[in-house]
Amino acid sequence: MVSTTKTTLIPGDGAASPARHRLRRAAAIALGILLVAALAWGAWHGLRGGEAAREAAAASAPGRGRFDPNAKPAPVATATARTADFPVYLTALGTVTPRATVTVHSRVDGPLVRIKFKEGDFVKAGDLLAEIDPRTFAVQVAQADGTLQKDRALLANAKADLARYQTLLAQDSIARQQVDTQASLVAQYEATIASDLGNLDAAKLQLSFTRISAPISGRLGLRQVDAGNIVHASDANGIVVITQLQPIDVVFAIPEASVPQVQASMKAGALPADAWNRDQSAKLAAGKVLTMDNEIDVTTGTVKLKAEFANAGAALFPNQFVNVRMRIAMLAGATVVPSAAIQRGTQGAFVYVVDARRSVAIRVVGVGPGDGQTTVIDRGLAPGEIVVTDGTDRLREGMVVQTVSRDTTVAPTGARRRGAASGAGIGASGAGKGRPSPGAPG
Repeated sequence: MVSTTKTTLIPGDGAASPARHRLRRAAAIALGILLVAALAWGAWHGLRGGEAAREAAAASAPGRGRFDPNAKPAPVATATARTADFPVYLTALGTVTPRATVTVHSRVDGPLVRIKFKEGDFVKAGDLLAEIDPRTFAVQVAQADGTLQKDRALLANAKADLARYQTLLAQDSIARQQVDTQASLVAQYEATIASDLGNLDAAKLQLSFTRISAPISGRLGLRQVDAGNIVHASDANGIVVITQLQPIDVVFAIPEASVPQVQASMKAGALPADAWNRDQSAKLAAGKVLTMDNEIDVTTGTVKLKAEFANAGAALFPNQFVNVRMRIAMLAGATVVPSAAIQRGTQGAFVYVVDARRSVAIRVVGVGPGDGQTTVIDRGLAPGEIVVTDGTDRLREGMVVQTVSRDTTVAPTGARRRGAASGAGIGASGAGKGRPSPGAPG
């Protein structure tokens, strides 16, 4: 008996399954493509929006807009060029040198019994400073005086004998030789008395040396020895040092290129000189140039000068470092601007000039002498023109600017600055404006 198996096909299975699988796969691929496209579009849109935002921010920045570089005026401080008489100064480094320095020594040996001064005091020439025990020297004076009196008595006796001998010689009672011998004895006693007088004066002089006086006027230093010590004329340190402070000198050096101009100023009259402190923030004393050295130092290319200062207030101290300023010329009617307005570039010195429309233009100028705060303009700028003194790092040719509140006063040479002055716009930068003070608001 043969067994027969019958297979029944159910709709959707068997041959129909591969077709459905392919359909599902195609749908998944299509969905993935759509998702990738959506992500790509979102990323592109985000990048485009960021670039647009950056362009908008750049367009709003002062002077940096893509389409309008002058969309917003740049804030600056300005000053007006003006006409003034400008003094030309020559500045040099100097050292305060006392006119005289004396170390007071004892002239004789002996115990120091008394100190008559205070350290740091000002003394005058002849003032008593110290005393040495005078008793030894007083004894020597007494001895010299006793010897003198003895020899004077011998001389008187010899003269009396000579007178008697001369009378007897006139009577032809004695020989002439005896008279001549007596005359020689009188001359001998006279010479002895002269020597005795010298010895007495020497003893008195030694006695006077026991009182030690100031040889010059000046300021005393620190005491080198105390009372009670034995002092000697050979002591190296002495008793005290006196330094003359009034008047006092300052020695300084200038470049050899400035020698002709300084010589011409000295020939025209007294050349004034001012002494300023180390950072040139305060004037210490006023004086005049005394003389110039007779040769140039070949190692430094400079020549030394000496200036004299009365130093009434004792502001100058020996060996102090100072800055010496000499006014060697006066420029009448010069055009001056604050030094902060001067810029440097490949074309040389230039300034930013603000016109009536508040736009800036680069102007090449010739720079003359300056004093740190104010500078003379030789050419390229006229009095009354407005220049920028602060905020130049943001400026470009043709940019519109707006002034801000600053102290822009052009201070006279050597004068201190005033407080901040306020004012907006170009009208606030009138004549006499200059560099802002360090404490002025930005």
